[in-house]
This record gives sequence, structure tokens and C-alpha cells, in this order.
Amino acid sequence: MNPEKTILLFGARGMLGSMITHGIPPGMRLHAVDRTDGDITDEQRVMELFSRLRPEVIINAAACTRVDDCETDPDSGFLVNAEGPGIIARAAARHGATLIHISSDYVFDGGRRTPYREDDPPRPLSRYGTGKLAGEEAIRDSGLSDYYIVRTSWLFGPYRDNFVTAIARQARLKEELTIVADQTGSPTFTADLVRGIFALLEQHAAPGIYHFANRGSCTWFEFGREIIARLRHAGEPLAVNNIRPISSAAFNRPAPRPAYSVLDTTKFTRATGIVPPDWQAALATYLNRDET
Repeated sequence: MNPEKTILLFGARGMLGSMITHGIPPGMRLHAVDRTDGDITDEQRVMELFSRLRPEVIINAAACTRVDDCETDPDSGFLVNAEGPGIIARAAARHGATLIHISSDYVFDGGRRTPYREDDPPRPLSRYGTGKLAGEEAIRDSGLSDYYIVRTSWLFGPYRDNFVTAIARQARLKEELTIVADQTGSPTFTADLVRGIFALLEQHAAPGIYHFANRGSCTWFEFGREIIARLRHAGEPLAVNNIRPISSAAFNRPAPRPAYSVLDTTKFTRATGIVPPDWQAALATYLNRDET
């Protein structure tokens, strides 16, 4: 990639945005903004940023990822997840920039048992998934031709609380944990996702939709059990002595989740030559580098 390119990052303070700021290739000019100075739902503000910074690459990591909040208060989440990406895409089209937009496995309904490919028809179950799909459609309808929509799943990483830190915290305090066992997906380390994002740019991959996740799959219950096993092996003082699987229905959350949302990453590997690491290896790397 040309080291003189300027990148404009939206959502800089989120878990993924924070990792992008730490994983930017050497020599790149990064302008990182969050909601206070780069609200993607404010079209005038977005256009002003483009006019002032003249970015060649835009990464949109801004999103409302609180799935249940999107279900109970859909308007606020929809603005960020659906309308914001369209505003960014129109600005990118006007300025001849490349857009990388982060989307979600929740655009699928989970009705199959083989990994979802990019051309499989999306059927979101939740308002969050509906908003993320609408954001993808807004980009495709914007007139922008140079874009990458990267769908990913079950993110974990440093700089923000996540499933790994939540399980570690509870395992230190509680003797028994209950974890959902009827949802299957692929945990994804934000550091691996960031490398994947820049690989698409560096390899000049064809524009379009790509799936990226760490290899393999598990349930949340299996993911939690693996986290606890690795913490215990590392000598962590844990209170937990029983992990009990429960159903999604028993957990009783407002937003429905897909029962199966594993993503097929074959297209990404063909475009970049990169095979994502196994999720277990990614978890080990994260636990070895980050305090949970």
C-alpha cells in the first residue's frame, strides 16, 4: 500500500476502532474520529471532514452494537447502522475515496448449518441485523464503486470490555456460570480483523462484500469453557467450579439471535492469500497479550 495514503477512521474509540489505531501500517496518515468530532449521521459534518482531510481511504468502524438496545429503541441504532454508512459512502463517491465498512453476521437468520457465503441471501432476525443490512444496501445504492463491506462475527480484543473479559470477571467472582449453548458462530480477534482489512487494500482485492472471522466455530458455552480452561491453566485464581449450558430462550433477551452464523472466509483467502488463524489460537494470543 502507498505509505502516503491518508486514512479517515470513524468509530475510533470502539473496540475495533481502537485496535485499528494501534494496528495502522507504519507511515500511514491516520485521522481518527469518534462520535463527538465525526458523527456519521450528520451529513454536513461528514462532508466537511472529507473536504478538509481529503482522505483516500475511509474505514467505518462506527456502529451501535448494543443488539438489545437496538431492539427496544430502534431509531437511534438505525441512524448509525443504516443511514450513517450511506452518508459516508456518498461522501466517498464525491471525493473518489475507497470505503471499508464493517458489517455483521447478524444479517443472516441462522437457519442453515454450513458457513454463510457472501452471496447467500441475508434475512436478519433482529432490528440490529436489519439496520446493518440497510447500511450495506445504502452503500451499494450510493453510487460508490470502490468499497469493501467486511462482515465479521463475535469480536473480542483489547481496549474495551467483551465476552472474554466478561467471562473472566465472572469466573473470578462466581462459583457457577450459565452460558448460552444454542448459538454457534466464530469468535474473531480484532487484531486479526485489522490485518485482514489492510490486506484487502494492499492486495488491491476486487471491491465488494467479504467475510472475515477466525477459523472454526463454537457455541458461546464452548467459547466460555475454553476461556476458563486457559485462564485456569495460566494459574488464574478462579472461583468458578461449574459451567452450566442454557438455551437462548432461558436467557430471555429482547433481540433474537441467529442460531448459526458461521461465515465462510474462502473469498477473503483467495483475494489476499491469508488464512485466518483458528479462534482458539487467536484467543491464546489475546490472553497472552492483554489483561482480562
